[in-house]
Amino acid sequence: MSLLAASSPVWMLAQAAPPAEMGSITLAHYLVVSAVMFCLGVVGFLTRRNLIVMFLCTEMMFQAAGIALVAFSRFHLHHTGQSFVIFVLTVAAAEAAMALALVVLLFRKRESLSAGEWRDLRG
Repeated sequence: MSLLAASSPVWMLAQAAPPAEMGSITLAHYLVVSAVMFCLGVVGFLTRRNLIVMFLCTEMMFQAAGIALVAFSRFHLHHTGQSFVIFVLTVAAAEAAMALALVVLLFRKRESLSAGEWRDLRG
């Protein structure tokens, strides 16, 4: 083991050198994209009444959170955020399965994908 490797900081142990800069794109750019995606997802979810569109807006919010996690993880040179994105994607997949099952159930009962039809299914 060389003297340089022995005196290097902990974050350099997994790589030979710090990652090269990505040009003029900074953390703020990724966070702005993430915030815009999340806001579009919230607005779409609150304004649309079609269950498929609401489902897609929810998925867009999950992806926006994933972008922010990966951006912070890259910025701090730590893999925790990237690992956490795997769990977010797992939750998104489970949510997708449940949401699509409920959409199919509602469409079979009411032949409509309107969110207002859910109120009529109360017991």
